[in-house]
Amino acid sequence: MTANAMVKAEGVHKSYGSVQVLKGIDLEVAPREVFCLIGPSGSGKSTFLRCINHLEKINGGRLYVDGELVGYRQQGNKLHELKDREVAAQRRDIGMVFQRFNLFPHMTAVENVMEAPVQVKRETKSVARERALKLLDRVGLADKAGNYPSQLSGGQQQRVAIARALAMQPKLMLFDEPTSALDPELVGDVLDVMRSLAEEGMTMIVVTHEMGFAREVGDSLVFMDDGVVVEAGNPRDILTRPQHERTKSFLSKVL
Repeated sequence: MTANAMVKAEGVHKSYGSVQVLKGIDLEVAPREVFCLIGPSGSGKSTFLRCINHLEKINGGRLYVDGELVGYRQQGNKLHELKDREVAAQRRDIGMVFQRFNLFPHMTAVENVMEAPVQVKRETKSVARERALKLLDRVGLADKAGNYPSQLSGGQQQRVAIARALAMQPKLMLFDEPTSALDPELVGDVLDVMRSLAEEGMTMIVVTHEMGFAREVGDSLVFMDDGVVVEAGNPRDILTRPQHERTKSFLSKVL
C-alpha cells in the first residue's frame, strides 16, 4: 500500500445473495486527488462508494481510508467487525453527498448544516452556527440560511447537502451522482462548488455522468462495468482515446 494513499481498495468483493456486484476492485486514491468513477447503471459504482464508509459491508478484500481498515479490525488473519460506535467514528471523517438531498424538511438550511456537528461532535450551537453560515456562503447560499428545503430549488438543496457534509470537516468527500436528480440548468451551480473544493485540495471520489467535469476537474478516471474496473487512467486520455472496446462502446453513447 502506498504510504500516503487516502483510499486503498484491495480485491474488494460485494454480493447481495447470489448476485455479485463487485468482483475484486483494486484502486488507490491519493490525498488531494479528484477521482472520478464512470460506467453504466448497475456497474457497481454507487455500491463501491457506499462500501468506503461502511454503509455496505464488503464480502471480501480490504478497504482502507487514510491507512485505517474500514469497518473491521484485523487480528492475525481474521477480521472482526467494528462496533457501531467505532464505525460511526470512522464515518465522521468521510463526507457523503447522495443523488437525493436527504435534508431534514422541518429544519432551515443553516439548521441542517449545524445538526451533525452539534449532535455528533457535541459542538456548541454558536460555534456550529458560525461555521454553518460560512459554509452556506461558500456554496453561494448565504441569503438562504433561514429557508426551509421546500423553499429551495433542487440545486440549492444539493448545495446545502454539500455544506452539511463539509460541516463535519471531513478528510474525504464522496459524491454519488450528485447532479443526476437536478434539472439541467441547475447542474452548473453544484459542479462549480465541487470545482472550488477540488481547487482547495479536498480529496474527492465522484460517481458521475458529467463527462465534462471528469475531463476538466478529475485527476484520475475509472470506467467500471459489471463489477470490475475495465479501464483506469488520466481522464482526458480515457475520454478521447479509450483502449478497451467496452469503454469505447459506453463513451460513444454518452459523449
